[in-house]
Formats: sequence, C-alpha cells, structure tokens
Amino acid sequence: MPEITERLDAALADQYRIEYRLGEGGMATVYLAEDLKHKRKVAVKVLRPELAAVLGAERFVQEITTTASLQHPHILPLFDSGQVDGFLYYVMPYIEGETLRAKLDRETQLGIDEAVKITTEVADALDYAHRHGVVHRDIKPENILLHDGRPIVADFGIALAVSAAAGGRMTETGLSLGTPHYMSPEQATAAKDITARSDVYSLGSVLYEMLTGEPPHTGGSAQQVIMKIVTDTPRPVAELRKSVPPNVSAAVAKALEKLAADRFATAVSFAEALANPAFTLPATSAAAFGMGSGAQPNRSTIVGWSLAAVMAAVAVWGWMPEAPAPDAPVTRVSLRLPRGQELAANQPFMDLSADGSVLVYSGEDGERGPGPLLVRRLDALDAVPIPGSEGALFPAVSPDNREVAFVVPPAFTMRVVQLQGGVSRTVADSGARWPRWSPEGDWLYYTVVGGGGTLKRVRPGGGVPEVLLSPDTTTGLRAFPEPMPRGRALLYTKQVARSNSVMVMDLVTRETREVVPGGGFPRYRAGFLFYLVGRDERTLMVVPFDVDRLEVRGEPVRLLEGLSSPPTVSETGRLLYTLGTPLSSEYEAVWVTREGQVAAIDPDWTFNPGPNNRGLALSPDGRRLAVSTVANGNLDVWLKELPRGPLSRLTTHPGEDVRPRWTPDGTGVTFVSGRAGLAAIYQKPASGTSDARLLLALDSLAVWEGLPSRDGTWLLARTGGTGLQAGGRDVWAIRSGVDSVPRGLVVTPFDEKALALSPDGRWLAYESDETGRNEVYVRPFPNVNADKVPVSIAGGVAPVWAHSGRELFYLNANREMIAATIGVTNGFAVSERTVLFTLDPSILFREPEQYAMYDIAPGDRRFVMLRAVNVETDRPELILVDNLFGELRAGREN
Repeated sequence: MPEITERLDAALADQYRIEYRLGEGGMATVYLAEDLKHKRKVAVKVLRPELAAVLGAERFVQEITTTASLQHPHILPLFDSGQVDGFLYYVMPYIEGETLRAKLDRETQLGIDEAVKITTEVADALDYAHRHGVVHRDIKPENILLHDGRPIVADFGIALAVSAAAGGRMTETGLSLGTPHYMSPEQATAAKDITARSDVYSLGSVLYEMLTGEPPHTGGSAQQVIMKIVTDTPRPVAELRKSVPPNVSAAVAKALEKLAADRFATAVSFAEALANPAFTLPATSAAAFGMGSGAQPNRSTIVGWSLAAVMAAVAVWGWMPEAPAPDAPVTRVSLRLPRGQELAANQPFMDLSADGSVLVYSGEDGERGPGPLLVRRLDALDAVPIPGSEGALFPAVSPDNREVAFVVPPAFTMRVVQLQGGVSRTVADSGARWPRWSPEGDWLYYTVVGGGGTLKRVRPGGGVPEVLLSPDTTTGLRAFPEPMPRGRALLYTKQVARSNSVMVMDLVTRETREVVPGGGFPRYRAGFLFYLVGRDERTLMVVPFDVDRLEVRGEPVRLLEGLSSPPTVSETGRLLYTLGTPLSSEYEAVWVTREGQVAAIDPDWTFNPGPNNRGLALSPDGRRLAVSTVANGNLDVWLKELPRGPLSRLTTHPGEDVRPRWTPDGTGVTFVSGRAGLAAIYQKPASGTSDARLLLALDSLAVWEGLPSRDGTWLLARTGGTGLQAGGRDVWAIRSGVDSVPRGLVVTPFDEKALALSPDGRWLAYESDETGRNEVYVRPFPNVNADKVPVSIAGGVAPVWAHSGRELFYLNANREMIAATIGVTNGFAVSERTVLFTLDPSILFREPEQYAMYDIAPGDRRFVMLRAVNVETDRPELILVDNLFGELRAGREN
C-alpha cells in the first residue's frame, strides 16, 4: 500500500500532495490530500484497480461530469476527476466530522427528532438530484457525512457514473453496486431499471436503523440479507421502539414496500409524511406490516407458514452439515432446485465445499445466458446469488469456505470473490478455465486453453502465474487440474480428439505419466480417485489411489451411469450429481411452414443428432438432407433422400464427423472432423465414391465450422471451441489456390459463430456475444471492416439466408423465428423484422448456439427442423449421497 500512495503522490504532484490514506470502500480507496492551487484539504478517491482496468478514462470523466453539476447544500460537491499513471480518481472536499456510520456505531440509536431531521435533509438532497435525472443507488450510513450536525451526502452519482462508464463490462469488474443491508428489492434482484424509488427505500432503511439500532433486514451473510429483502417484511418501527410516532412508523413502512410502485413516488413525499402527524398507511398495507389493531393472520398465511416450516425441516434433513460417522449407512436423497435456481443448462458446473456444507453452481439469467453464481448452504432452503460473480463459470470453493474462484467470459479472466459476495479480485488475466484450489488453499491451479493447453498455478492473492506444463499441440488438450494434498502432485486430463487419459504430474520432478487410460475429470478425495469415462463422460468410476506412490491400487468400480454433468465430491464423503438430460436423444426431421405448421417428413425415420448441435443442411435442390448422426457410438454424416427415400452413410471414420455443408453444385459435402486431432474441415463427394480430402487444418486452432462460398473461391472457417472451451471463437477465410494461410475476418475477444453467407456472396451474417448476449450481425464480404450492421434486437442466434437474398432468418430469445427484410440499395439495411412463428417446445433449439440447427427449402416457404421424439421436459434430477466413503471402504475391505 505505501508504494501505491507514493505512485499516486508522484502522479498528482503538480496539483495535489497526498498526505495519507483515510480508508477504503467498495469502489475506491480514499486519501487525504492538499489542493496546492487552492490551499485546501481535499479527499482524493482512487477507483479500485480491477474496476479502473475496464473503464476508459474518457468515458468515466464524461459520465461523472453529470454529477459534477449537482449543487445543493446537502450534497458533497465534485471538485475534479481524471486519470494519471493508470489511476482513475475524483476529488471532493475533505469534511471534518464523522460519518453517520461512525455515529451509529457509537450510539446505536439516535433521538427520534434527530433521526427524522437527518432523513428529511437527505431526502431534500435526493429530491434535488432526482429532478436532475440522477439516482444515487448507494445510500447508506457510510455515505452520509455529518458536519456541524448537518448531513451531507457523499459519492452522489458515483455509482451511476461507474456503472454507465463500464457499460456492458461491469461483470468484468466483479463489482456489485449497492450495499446489501440498504439495497432495494429491485437492486437485490439485479433489475435493469433503477429509479428514484430505490433511493427512497435505501433512505427508509437508514432511518429504520437510526430509530431501532439495526437495518430492516440482517443475516449472517450477504445472501441471507438479500433473500430477506426480497421475501421478508420487516417488523414495524413502532413495535421495536414504542416512542416512535405512528406517522413516522407508517412513513418508514411505506418507504420499505417491496414493490417500487407502492413506495413514495418522491423523496420529498417521504419527508412530508415524516412531518405530517396525520399520515397513516392504507388498511391493507397496515395489515401487511402488522400495524392493524388486532390483525390476525388469515388461513392462507398459516398454511404458507406451515409449508415453509416443513420445507425448511426437509432441507435441514437433506443437507446435514455434519459428516456422518464412518459406520453410518449410506443415504441417498433426491433434491430439486426451485424454479429460477436451476443449474445453467449449457454450463452445468458445480462445486461442494471441502466439508460438504456449501454448494456453489452456475446459474442462468432470464435470457439463458450465464447468470451470477448461486450458493446454497446446506442449512438453507434456497440458493442465493453471489454478488460480484455475474456471468461466472467453473466455480471452485476455497478449502476454508470463505471464497470462490471462477472465470468470466468473454476474456475468461479468473477471479476470486468472498462467498457472501462483494468486489472480486482478478488473479489471472485471460484464457483461464477450470480453476481448482490446492487442499491447503495456497495455490489456484487452472488451464489456459489454446495450443494444446497450458497448466498454470497462481497464488490466490494474485501475482505472476507459474507455468507447470507449456503448450504442446502434439499431446492434446491438458485440462481439469486436480491438485493433490501437500503440494505433492497434480492430476489432470489429457484430451486428444475425443480420447481422454488421467495424467499425473510430480510437482517436484515435473515428470508426467498416465495413471488412468480413457478417464477424465479427475477428483481425489480421502484415498479415492473419481473420474468419468465414456464418449460423453457420463459414467463415474472410482478406484483407490496411493497419494505417496501416485498410482492406482486395485480395480476401478463403476459407481454411476447416466450423469448429465460432472459430479462434485467433498472431503467428508458427500457426493452430489445429476442424472438424466432435459434433451431428447431421438429426433425426426420435420417441415415447418412460415405460418408455423409442422409436419413430419418421414414418420418412419428417427435418429440421434448427438449431445450438441451437430448441424443439418439441405442440398441446393432441396431433395436431400445431410445430418450428423450417432450410430454405434460414432458421429458421422448421413444423407437422406427426401421425403421417404433411402438413407446412406457418407462418412465412416472413427473420428467425429459433424456439421455438414453442401457444395454449391450439390455434388459434395464439406464437414468438420476431429479424425486427425484438432478439428479440421474436410470434403467428400456426395456419391461416397472417393475418400474425404482435407480442405483446412490449423496447427494450434480447432476449426468447428466450414462454409464454402457459392462461387467456390472462398472457404470461410470458424475457429475456437475445443472440447469444453467457450470463448475465443473467430472467423477466418482462405481463397482456394490463392492463399497459403487463412486471414482473420472477425477476430475479437468475443465469440463469433454460426456463419451464413448471402447467395450473392456479398454479405456475411454471424452471431456474436460482444454485447453480453448473442445477437446477429451482418458485414460486407470480403471487406468485412467496411461496415457492421446489427440485425437482431434483444437477442438473436442461428442466422440463415433466404434463397432470394432478400430475407435473413434468425431465432430470438423468445424462440421466435424472425424474418428480417433486407435492402442493399444504399448499403445493407434491415427494413422490417417479422415474427413468423414461435418454435414448438419439441423443436430442437439449444442456446447458446454456435451453428444453425435448421435450414430453408428452395422457394423460401418452409424450413427443415428437428423435432424431439418422447421429449423429456424436466430438469435433470439432483442426487445427494452421504457417507459414500464408508460404503467404498467397506467394499474395498470385502
């Protein structure tokens, strides 16, 4: 910290002299300084490095200018702001006095008149700012300064400026705006639109604490507080302090209404109610807050309480935090995560704490993208979000249950945040996957995907990462590190094409060797090695493992089959896993008209397209359909004569052959295959009369899409997406017989995929998550940097061109098929977006998509799609097993 102070002092030497550090808050560190020009004391606030890293100085200063114009006697003014030596800072007057927090810490409760006076004057400041279009968003005792008994609101609008300047990259900062105890319900639930009524709620919470000595909602963790804010009604102030006048208690109750529309519309209305002895709540609100005379809970309330009590008892029974005795019988409990708290469908990773008392997993937001991590303590009924973990993947709980490590796309930086939430810290810059803590908690191990994979480790506090295994394209992807106790060794998965092996690395000698051929996702617990086998890693095996000799001892046992996501095991013998899949494995091809009418093409033909979207394509004449099909455990490209003609197998190689595209003349099919290691593009005659020939392979990048242009001069390719990799998908192109290497077309830190080239070859459509969710864009081709036009609104995936070239189809976040009418007279433009139909739930639609799962027939009047047969609509079943080690040891002894 002294070196930072010295750097800052040197950088600001011509304007301010830094004297010493005053303190640290959620967003900034505060320093006392001397304003050299005006000879006055000032407070210099420097944004946290992880926040400043994603804020452009120009944009931050631009946004903060809005708050600089606020001039009010109860608002602390903004003197200055800027950037120096990598620091983003702003300057405010230094106020001699104390914060309301310090006063409350000393006195616990304030006099009623004093508390109301402070609230009224703060409300006046809020009303002034609200009328100027600024919402504070972080009203709390720490931000209310007391100078000669007069309250002054600090950091006014700073939260808004930071949020606006960061834009869609706020998730990269790990910052969660708002303090849990004073958050409004809409802030606690991450609502996008925060209005002045949110500040009214926060101010009501502050007054509640000034009168009662505690905020309206308290708890042992931030998650518990947030849950209470959303679900619990606070006790009336008058119940906790009999001397509080009825109108003050009623005004506080109205300010703390759950629904923003039920609160005071303005801060000044709140202040007026506090000053009006005749102010009361409507009868219904009074009853809700327990303020009616003789109010009794109705029958539905009693039933609700009883049900909640039963559910809580079941939860405690099913999630006992104590480790079972070694001789206790194994128990298996089927659990169901409540709606809205399910595992993310496309990133179903979870982690149990070492003692088995806490589950952390990836959740989903309302648009099916990655939401914040959810934490479910085993003594609680519901999971709650971890503030500061928005968009997080691959959670890993620290051995002491205090922190969780995760990665955040699209850059895939690795971060660590307190389990109760807060500001996260970055410990690895980019490309990180699958973090794992060492059992002692002194290292974080992870993989950097690309070039064969690099295994690294870094201290949890950050620093220079240590490379354990360097990139090597010849040995396949190294992933899923599992550090052993005492820093002795590291287990990991080596993946070559679709073949896995569990490897061990001696961290002393750095030697590596295979310990389990055919295994992956290793986890070591209490003398046992758990790992997954099978083409889709859905079978869990366990074998005794000697941690000193670093070798298996005995025969492996098949423990579970049919897993839908990697399981997690605690040191106490608690196993948590999911069974089944929400997706059908059998589909039939169907025609879907522009009006949404669905009809089977060949009712006698069904097939398994594989666990992911492997693609389909209609021939140029619309008479044949190319699909990827699982048959006898292998993925190959098959051709179907439409409607009820024969089915023939085009590829027979043991490698995975997927995502077919027809050549423009309909005589051949290009496809992606991992037969030679990293995925590459091949082409084979549709007649099957000769072998497939390699079109494009890259030394260090997997190619997962191939798209030939209609004139045959270009081959477009999409790289990235090796194994379970997400992020890093980019678009490349190569001219046949002209270019020796492909050139980058759209290469960004984000995901670009689902390529579609217009019939005239002039326009490239694709989807990208550059805004934080998938949207469809179009660029001119091949000069892609000349323009970029957004096509979809509020979500879009899987673009497909009409044969006419006058429409571009895509699917939005509501499962609606959209036809965008295209005009190209004066450059590319979308003149209209028409909703054609909503997909039936049985139609294959998996988000996020990287490849179109449908095609359009000649004439542009109907689509070919896949419809599930015997659809499984429920989420996978979550199973909790206790005392697993007792059973395993008993089996070993027998």
